Amino acid sequence: MARIKPQALLNQSKKKKTPSRISISTIIVCNLVVAVVILSLVTTYRHWSQRTRNTIEHETQSQRFEDTNAASEQKSYDLPGYADINTSKGLITVELFKEGSPKVVDKFLDLCQKDHFKGMPFHRVIKNYLVQAGHSPSSIPVEEWTAKGKLRGRLHTGPKHEAFMLGTPKTKGNNKDFELLITTAPIPDLNDQLIVFGRVLKGEDVVQEIEEVDTDEHYQPKSPIGITGVVLKREI
Repeated sequence: MARIKPQALLNQSKKKKTPSRISISTIIVCNLVVAVVILSLVTTYRHWSQRTRNTIEHETQSQRFEDTNAASEQKSYDLPGYADINTSKGLITVELFKEGSPKVVDKFLDLCQKDHFKGMPFHRVIKNYLVQAGHSPSSIPVEEWTAKGKLRGRLHTGPKHEAFMLGTPKTKGNNKDFELLITTAPIPDLNDQLIVFGRVLKGEDVVQEIEEVDTDEHYQPKSPIGITGVVLKREI
């Protein structure tokens, strides 16, 4: 057998121990793959994080909305729904439309607690039409009331335009201008000037008695007649 020279053995040993070289293109491809994987993970994380935040915000807003509605409904439920209007002719019990006219009812309740209506006179009485109480002259001229009254028989009448409805004229004034008005006949023609926020439950005869008082040519009662006080009630 031929002998291998020591130098040849040494060269063969070096060749076996030398690791194979990795090409630059392979390194670049591996780096790109790692970068794509990392970018994909980051994008997925951001997407789910944003989705989670949106879900939490939506649920929070929904809860706040539900809480607000519940508080509003609870407030409406807790407010008095009836009022006893004491007059110099007797007692008139009215139901308040808390859901139909909430802003006006709130204002009425606030004024009642401040005794705004105590001593308020009935300053306008138009037979077969309305009786009106206020601390100052009405913002609607009497001629407009009576002119519209002549047309009421030709107009359609809705539930809020029946007789013995409680309302107030539409005004932009302050609380001192808030007046009370009780119809004694259907008045659909005043829908654009009147806010109906209640109806008479008891005391129609008292309203009719006020309606029958003697008045002057301006429909003002010749003898003083007015409201002596208002008592709010949750039940009747």
